[in-house]
Amino acid sequence: MPTAGIPPHDLSIIQGIPLFSGLSLPELEEIVHRARTRRFPKGEFLFHQGDPARFLYILLRGRVRLTQTTPEGQEVLLRFVRDGEMFGGIAALGDATYPVSAQAVEECTALCWDGETMSRLMESFPRLAVNALHLLADRVQELQDRLREMATERVEQRIARALLRLLRQSGRKVEGGVLIDLPLSRQDLAEMAGTTIYTASRILARWEQRGLIESRRARILIRFPHGLVAIAEDLSSGGGERLR
Repeated sequence: MPTAGIPPHDLSIIQGIPLFSGLSLPELEEIVHRARTRRFPKGEFLFHQGDPARFLYILLRGRVRLTQTTPEGQEVLLRFVRDGEMFGGIAALGDATYPVSAQAVEECTALCWDGETMSRLMESFPRLAVNALHLLADRVQELQDRLREMATERVEQRIARALLRLLRQSGRKVEGGVLIDLPLSRQDLAEMAGTTIYTASRILARWEQRGLIESRRARILIRFPHGLVAIAEDLSSGGGERLR
């Protein structure tokens, strides 16, 4: 039986992961014992969209980007996965394929369970199944919110919302504001907001002139988060960017 190779002191960290909420230490040890630990170098794909969904993952260290290719061939960045988050959860639901691709943004370490093993664990530990369903429901809600944004909101609002999501996920307080602490290109942000890199760059340049943000070597410093909230909620005056 493969083991996760997780030192005992790391179990306290793993206990803080939402998938394992409410589980006792013996239950958690049994679940982690059934996992494999895998490491992925920067740039490697953990899986591709359309691949058979074989493994459920929990990211321990690093960052993973989830993307989806539309029928027209356009790649859309859906979200970044940070340490402690579950992804690939559809593997626990049986015969299915991954709806997204997952790529390591930096060197990553993940726990993974094959779908059959995770299904048996969920039967043995119902709390694990409930937690997984809640996490999957959150992802569905997140996708529904994104679709609503694409259909109803101005591009400036969508970019502001994308930055605020990233701020909540990976924001780190530094001198002068909150730094989105992950590599983020203008193309990445354009994909998240469903617009062109030209439009995204123009809006970011305008916000930088206004003192809302500051670009720092493929990272963005949010200098005035409340200003982005006002744009996202369409509370600012002056209309703003209307292009899509």
